[in-house]
Amino acid sequence: MIAGTAIPEDLHTIGNLDALHAVCERVFVPEPGERLVFGEGPEHARLLLLGEAPGANEAETGRPFVGNSGRLLNKYLQKADILRENAYVTNVIKVRPPGNRKPKTSEVTDALPILLLEIELIDPAIIVCLGSIAVQALVDRKAKITEIRGTWVEKDGIRIMPTYHPSAVFRDEQKRELLKQDIFSAAEALKKLEP
Repeated sequence: MIAGTAIPEDLHTIGNLDALHAVCERVFVPEPGERLVFGEGPEHARLLLLGEAPGANEAETGRPFVGNSGRLLNKYLQKADILRENAYVTNVIKVRPPGNRKPKTSEVTDALPILLLEIELIDPAIIVCLGSIAVQALVDRKAKITEIRGTWVEKDGIRIMPTYHPSAVFRDEQKRELLKQDIFSAAEALKKLEP
């Protein structure tokens, strides 16, 4: 089960990532033998990379984007001169869905208050949404990744770049160059920010 207990109503009183992590430990229930996967990176990163949900490697290690998708993402970040350790990396859902299935809309809706607070605490200038679940959670519930990817969106003063999830590249080689372009676009936007 993804959500074990209801999200506390006083979520707005949480003022740091450690306290939010503690809430996630109570709210999200990983499958037996798996771990919660909370975000990682600098507390006030200018770039936030948002995935959908942890995979098997992530659930095993408790770290986001450490499997094949993470290695591909790291490769493109490196080519774009972005140090992963300077970015905050997280997922919409903090535990692996049973059977590695796609998160349900209700699960995304339930997890959204925690994600929004996590983003508020990080206060990034740029978010790269990796995959349709991330885009639909943050930008528009009805957004189609094939139509919106590569197009900057601004929301609450944050620039958002919707793109394909790295795992999509393994299923469709044509998406490889598009994902790379979008990462490079985010890198260019980062360079234009005040230091």
